[in-house]
Amino acid sequence: MALTSLIIDYKSIWPTLFDQEAERLRPIFDDAIVDLHHVGSTAVVGMSAKPEIDVLVVVVETDGLDRWTRALAILGYIRGKDLETGHHFFRRDVDGIRTHKLHICQIGHSQVSKMLEIRDHLRINREDRKAYQDLKLRLERANRNGIAEYLDGKAPFLDDLYRKIQ
Repeated sequence: MALTSLIIDYKSIWPTLFDQEAERLRPIFDDAIVDLHHVGSTAVVGMSAKPEIDVLVVVVETDGLDRWTRALAILGYIRGKDLETGHHFFRRDVDGIRTHKLHICQIGHSQVSKMLEIRDHLRINREDRKAYQDLKLRLERANRNGIAEYLDGKAPFLDDLYRKIQ
């Protein structure tokens, strides 16, 4: 079973694709938005990644989730399973290809600092960036059961890295 996308070399277009998507998304959240961040491997210059732009939307509160879900559907986003309590997930596919992943978290949620701190650390730490990239490529080659297997394989590394940089 394949991953949602194959890992490819870093593309300099990824920050621009994030900026374009942020402009489409920002009006949906209106006054509830605190910030929009480019997260995940496509936000780390030089890192190979699945070409799926991860967007983190930090909101004051998530009371508007039902309204946002309807508005996001118009933009092609499908509600996924929450990744954990308070970490709401959406995905966008174009012509059957995953292009974006959207994470919505309330300000102060533990995943906000985790995603941002790991991203920022990988941007400046070449050794950890290479170790993470190598792990992702090994997991991709060995993958037999799809994205859940791949994500489960990455989780211990990311958890250890987060503890290390705290």
